Amino acid sequence: MFDNLSTAVMLFNSRLKLSCINTACEDLLCTSSRRLIGLRPEEVLPATPELHDMIRRTKETGIAFTERSLEVGTDNAHSVVVDCRVTPILSGEKCKEIIVELIDANAMQRLLREENLTQQHDAARQSLRGMAHEIKNPLGGIRGAAQLLESELNKGQPDLIEYTHIIIQEADRLRNFIDRILSGNQKHEYESINIHEVLEYVCNLVEAEYDGPFTIRRDYDPSLPDIKLDREKIIQAILNVMRNAVQAIDNETGSILVRTRILRMVTLQKHVHRHVIRIDVIDDGPGIPPEIEKSIFYPLITGRAEGTGLGLSIAQSLINAHGGLIEYERTDNKTIFSIYVPTERNNDPNK
Repeated sequence: MFDNLSTAVMLFNSRLKLSCINTACEDLLCTSSRRLIGLRPEEVLPATPELHDMIRRTKETGIAFTERSLEVGTDNAHSVVVDCRVTPILSGEKCKEIIVELIDANAMQRLLREENLTQQHDAARQSLRGMAHEIKNPLGGIRGAAQLLESELNKGQPDLIEYTHIIIQEADRLRNFIDRILSGNQKHEYESINIHEVLEYVCNLVEAEYDGPFTIRRDYDPSLPDIKLDREKIIQAILNVMRNAVQAIDNETGSILVRTRILRMVTLQKHVHRHVIRIDVIDDGPGIPPEIEKSIFYPLITGRAEGTGLGLSIAQSLINAHGGLIEYERTDNKTIFSIYVPTERNNDPNK
């Protein structure tokens, strides 16, 4: 039960030595319990004197203390901002043990962003469906008129029928496209796949599709397990994100980094998943124009004159259907699209 908590928890004994640490805390601090058990607070988190002081005061007074937005250094030289609560376990008036809870503030912000993205996506889908209905209605009239014209041409000018065939075929093609937009719950064909094999397929496809000496670098986590996904739909989602990155960079000197990692105890679509695969597509292009940053997953929103604004919206829909999420951020002059896909699925009728 302790290891299944999504909150990072440490337990110090009466001598202020670490006696227990859960999996979420190991992940947060990027280290293992074997390296930490038996250490004092200043040895576990040497760069966080505020936390050492809170633990010492809790032992002396038996009072719980809380600190928000506390910066904690991790074992891989990075830091994470947490909300911290230090709580005593009392035996009579003496402090027997001390519980330290660390809540990743960035994770909470990500949950809020996810909720906002989900609302955006739902609103976008409703808007797109309404627009599709409005387009579909006159399409029926165009097709009907073309059929009537074809019957008249049959009587006197059969050589012009070819043009009516083109009108009917294109109207049918557009109608089929709109039908795909309107059908929200498409059946998925799940199969066990290696995500790196899919990424290599997409990278090769993009390199063949676009001219220029740009480079695609890989940083793969070899520990990722095979997962059950709809191969075609995952390829389409990743391909849309990759195309977006290639179109953003300088084709002569630009580069793209594709990175994979495994995350533990991550909440996606209100479900806590023990393991989630994160795929980062990172490019060194100029990034999304600031005026459309918050709406890039809406359909028909694009920063390119020749763009349709459907690629990222469709990609988000496909990843959402797998219980995942796509996020965007701009940091250190890099554009990062992060694709989160759970290794297991919840409440999936096709499971």
